[in-house]
Amino acid sequence: MDGTVVRAHQHAAGAVGGQEHEALGRSRGGFSTKVHLRAEGDGKPLAFVVSAGERHESLYVEALLAQGRVRLPDAVGRARPERLVGEWGYSYPAVRRLLARRRIAAVIPRRRNQRPGDGRYAPFDRGAYRERNRIERLVNRLKQARRIATRYEKRAAHYVAMLTLAALRLWLRAAAG
Repeated sequence: MDGTVVRAHQHAAGAVGGQEHEALGRSRGGFSTKVHLRAEGDGKPLAFVVSAGERHESLYVEALLAQGRVRLPDAVGRARPERLVGEWGYSYPAVRRLLARRRIAAVIPRRRNQRPGDGRYAPFDRGAYRERNRIERLVNRLKQARRIATRYEKRAAHYVAMLTLAALRLWLRAAAG
C-alpha cells in the first residue's frame, strides 16, 4: 500500500462540486491529487482511491481494504490479504487496530516516537518490507501514462476512469506474458 501525489493541470480546477469533492488540494506546489494504491504481491494494482493532495495516506486504509477483494484459487475462501506492507506514513495505532480486527499482519515500521524508551524495536519482518519496492515500481508504471502523471480531468470520476484504464492495461500486459 502506498500513496503518490499527482500534479493537477490548471484547467482541472473549477468543477461544480468544489475542490474537496473533486479530489483537488492546494499546497505550496499548486493543485494536486493524491492517489492511494493497494497492490497484490506481484505489483499489479488491486484498488485505488483519490483524494485531495494534502490528505494523509493513513486516512484511506479502510477505503482501500474495502475495495479489490480477490478470491485466490489456491486459498480456499480467502478474500483478504495475509499481510499489508506500508511505509512509516501508515504507522498509527488506528491503522494497526484496523488491520488486527481484520486479521491482517501489519508490516509497517514504527516511527521513532512509537518505539519503546529502551531503544528496542518491535518485531518487524524486514524481508517482507523489502518487497514494498513493487508498489513503488507500480506507481512508476502508472505514471508512464501522461494522463495519470498530470491530471487534466476536472471531475474526480473521470480521473478514476483513466486510472482504471491504466490499471487494466497493466493487468493485460501481465497476462500476455
